[in-house]
Amino acid sequence: MCIDRSQASRYEAWNYALWGNIDRPGRRREGQISKRTTIVDIARVAGVTPKTVSRALNDAPHVSKAVRQKVKEAAAELDYHPNLAAQSLIARRSYLIGLTYERPSPSYVVDLQNGALGRLEDGRYRLVVLPFNHVASRPEELGRLLLRAGLDGILLAPPACDQPVLLDMLERHKLPYGRITPHSELDRGIVVTMDEAAAGQAVAAHLLSIGHRRIGIILGDPSHAASLGRMEGYRRAFRNAGAAIDERRIVTGDFTYDVGYRAARELLAQSPRPTAILAQNDDMAAAAIAAARDVGLAVPGDLSVAGFDNSEVSRTAWPQLTTVNQPVRQMAWDAADRLIAALDGKSDVSEPRRRDHAHELLVRASTAPPAN
Repeated sequence: MCIDRSQASRYEAWNYALWGNIDRPGRRREGQISKRTTIVDIARVAGVTPKTVSRALNDAPHVSKAVRQKVKEAAAELDYHPNLAAQSLIARRSYLIGLTYERPSPSYVVDLQNGALGRLEDGRYRLVVLPFNHVASRPEELGRLLLRAGLDGILLAPPACDQPVLLDMLERHKLPYGRITPHSELDRGIVVTMDEAAAGQAVAAHLLSIGHRRIGIILGDPSHAASLGRMEGYRRAFRNAGAAIDERRIVTGDFTYDVGYRAARELLAQSPRPTAILAQNDDMAAAAIAAARDVGLAVPGDLSVAGFDNSEVSRTAWPQLTTVNQPVRQMAWDAADRLIAALDGKSDVSEPRRRDHAHELLVRASTAPPAN
């Protein structure tokens, strides 16, 4: 092959940029980029084969504890970092875990992501966040998105976790999934849940126990099963207290601050106005506090407000919100952990597919007995 001088110059420039200054094949001079450590280097230091290194680093069976330890010490000594792209090609896996949710409060989303990321932090898997709106009306569209994303598994937060059409698609295409706080078909997939009705009952019972009877309720998005579960809990608390819910004091929100504010203003315009407001998440509860102040009411002197989730806004609002601690971060961590165990073939077959997490009522300064 004949290369003219201009081609040779370009080749030399490219070669220098990539490898540094090389004066003869195979010999590196000062300025050359160092070669990345590979399992071949680890094998040489540990005195084993590259195949054994691969098995030891991936915690595969048929590798003794002593050899596994020797390999990992060699990898640490050489500051080895696995090439995830190369691993994916070899194993024909992406090592990607998806997380999908629908426009809930920012604090809820942060807790979801931090929980999943906390579990994935030191492992080979990476998180792909896939927000998707109006899941209930287009579950098949979400299913197609997830199947095209090249995921090894998917974490489904509300309301996607309660869409049977979506679950059918994932099962048909053998895409493993974990469900965070579903309310239906709890025998499908990996399930991490909390009793929403019991939690709703606890916070409503608190307001009733300190004397409130004119209680306004701001519901969440009706397409989220959580909203129905929490409302069922409210109704239980009222029945147990021998009190009736005034249906005129129930308004629909969508778990957002802006809609919560409008719903609270609607409730506060009633006569007689409510002495307390139950909001189905903390963002709407914080909005209710703002709405009360805007019409000249003090919280909790003139109006008590309670939320749900124990999100960051519940702790930064003034006064701090009485709320229900829903352990979102722990549930997301748990769902990711169990999904990874299933993907890696390490699931305990004796362990139930469903795991329940406990709620906690947190009584803070936003609630007090009614003034009249």
